[in-house]
Amino acid sequence: MSRNKATAVGFTAVLMWALLALLTIGSAPVPPFLLNAICFAIGGTIGLVWTGRQGFHLLKSVSWKVYAFGTIGLFGYHFLYFTAFRVSPTAETGLIAYLWPLFIVLFSGLLPGEKLRAPQLTGAAIAFAGAALIILGGGKESGFSTIGMILAFGCALTWSAYSVISRRLGDVPTESVTVFCLASAALSLIAHLALEETVWPASTAGWISVLLLGLGPVGAAFFTWDIGMKRGDIQLLGVASYAAPLLSTLALIIAGKAEASWLILVAAALITGGALIAARKPG
Repeated sequence: MSRNKATAVGFTAVLMWALLALLTIGSAPVPPFLLNAICFAIGGTIGLVWTGRQGFHLLKSVSWKVYAFGTIGLFGYHFLYFTAFRVSPTAETGLIAYLWPLFIVLFSGLLPGEKLRAPQLTGAAIAFAGAALIILGGGKESGFSTIGMILAFGCALTWSAYSVISRRLGDVPTESVTVFCLASAALSLIAHLALEETVWPASTAGWISVLLLGLGPVGAAFFTWDIGMKRGDIQLLGVASYAAPLLSTLALIIAGKAEASWLILVAAALITGGALIAARKPG
């Protein structure tokens, strides 16, 4: 697979994550860890089908250390994310948690064969400003917590580290994500049983939202993201990930869950401009 094609495949994960907020709203009132367990189980099932076509022998060749790394990455990110929002359900929490695309761009400069250039730094900063406009556009909210901010920062570090280190595991087949998902589902179920009350979707629409979450944002997206991180342009994908909050907001507006504003237009210009700048190659 060519670098450009792998980058395009990786970007499909960003497109799927753009529906995360809308589908999560639709899945109410399912508690987060139960939702996580169901979605990861669906994602793991997708992986089993995919792996079955390639051969389950691929999974036997993967070290347990890699499986531990992937499970910690997927489960750890979501554990920190949901806990941060429980402690501090504010827009600021979302902004801190969404530092991971910027961290990916910055950390990628530490990888062999990669060099962090001025266009990446400039593009990342501009795109981040666009993401900040969207997330903070609603103004200050009550419930600010320093602990919540620390958890959100840890969340951003966890996902960016997982994504960048995945690049170093280029020889590990993407099919290994199947085990990451199934193990994360098991850990999420344990967390649910220990911390939450079981509440199922209240309607057919709710069940459909849960199913779509498992098929896309909390399922197939991890597989396509893995391909992009290992074989694509990691710096461009890091900056392009800022499109997720923009597309997510547009999806909410179209669905009638949010109102359109001038912030959307400004943010769109900043995010698109930042991505174009970051994509520039030296002449």
